[in-house]
Amino acid sequence: MRRRLVLVFVVLAVCIIALYGGLRAFIVADLVRSGERSHVATEAGLVAVVLGEYEGRGVVTAENLLPLLGDSNERIDYTRPDGQVVSAGMADGERDAAATHAVPGGGTVTVTRSESAVAASVQRAVGPVTGLGVALLAASVLAALILARVISAPFVRLAAAARALGEGRLELHLERSYAISEAQSIATALEESDRELRERIRRGHEFAANASHQLRTPITALRLELEDLSLWPETPPAVAEQLGRALAGIDRLTAAIQDLLELSRGAVPGASTRVPLGPMLADAVTRWHHEASAAGRSIRTASVDEHVSVPAPSSQILDVLLHNALRHGKGQITLSAARAPGYVRVRVADEGERPKQRSLFERSPQKPSPGGEGIGLALASELSEALGGHLVLDPGPTTSFTLMLPDAPAGDGHGGGPADTGA
Repeated sequence: MRRRLVLVFVVLAVCIIALYGGLRAFIVADLVRSGERSHVATEAGLVAVVLGEYEGRGVVTAENLLPLLGDSNERIDYTRPDGQVVSAGMADGERDAAATHAVPGGGTVTVTRSESAVAASVQRAVGPVTGLGVALLAASVLAALILARVISAPFVRLAAAARALGEGRLELHLERSYAISEAQSIATALEESDRELRERIRRGHEFAANASHQLRTPITALRLELEDLSLWPETPPAVAEQLGRALAGIDRLTAAIQDLLELSRGAVPGASTRVPLGPMLADAVTRWHHEASAAGRSIRTASVDEHVSVPAPSSQILDVLLHNALRHGKGQITLSAARAPGYVRVRVADEGERPKQRSLFERSPQKPSPGGEGIGLALASELSEALGGHLVLDPGPTTSFTLMLPDAPAGDGHGGGPADTGA
């Protein structure tokens, strides 16, 4: 903005100086030329009078004309009554100002002044005008720099405030009033956005805390009842085993609620903890085995690289991808993992047709939302980016998601071991 203001001011100053200065220089040059012609005419009259006196005393020669020259840029041509011409002064050539006058007693005299002498006079007269124009231009540039700095200063500060707001740094400290009305309007809009964002964040935190409390209380009561039921002597072993899996699921649900509460506060729980990838995939297969079997499908792991570890919250992303594959995919589900330069790639693939939507990882009002459906992939994508990774949908005819996570530093890996286990 500052550069544009300087450019506009300078261009405006150049136009004004060019229009006024050019016209002024033209007028001055014309006045100088008129003065030169008038001077030559007056000089011709005086020379005619003197030559009339000379002619009365004898024949006029070139030596008689030399004292009558004003300077070396003039020439005098005297035409006697008998037609003979006597000349003195500069060589005959291009002439700018010339005047002819009749000599008393007969004949004429012509006085001329050279083009270069007239041009020099014009240059001396126009020179101060040109110098004044250059000085005005320099002053205009200086004034443009100062004005541009003063005018753009509030907008620069407002841009910094908008950048801070975009980075999540709320509680803006703006000036109370601005001399420029447009800056005042921007400041008012930023303050309203700041207040609205802080209010929305406050309501979001309150909702997350209330939901966490309201969910964990009945879940805890349900867990106690199931645990008590599993300990009854009358409970058959098969039912007790099923109750044990249910209790494990309740524990994961409680942990997920706590993680979501932490995420709503801007934290990523467990992000600094890395766990072996192989056991994580095996646990995922175990967790989703019964649901897959009930749907007549299977889950298998393959090509798990050795010495690979990933952030602990990656298991939540894995659950979202497995749930998505069971709900929307077809055929066998395959889990695989491999190392790439700087990253660990975890792939979840099934035999269903690849989705065609371009907004799979976006939270959209058009997506179904009751019960939290439709936001699983968006949540998984956000969590992967919070862990420093990325979640992508692979190209190809069938569905395959790849979770790219930052690789562990050397010596921090854990053995996974090649595996090919089916479930």
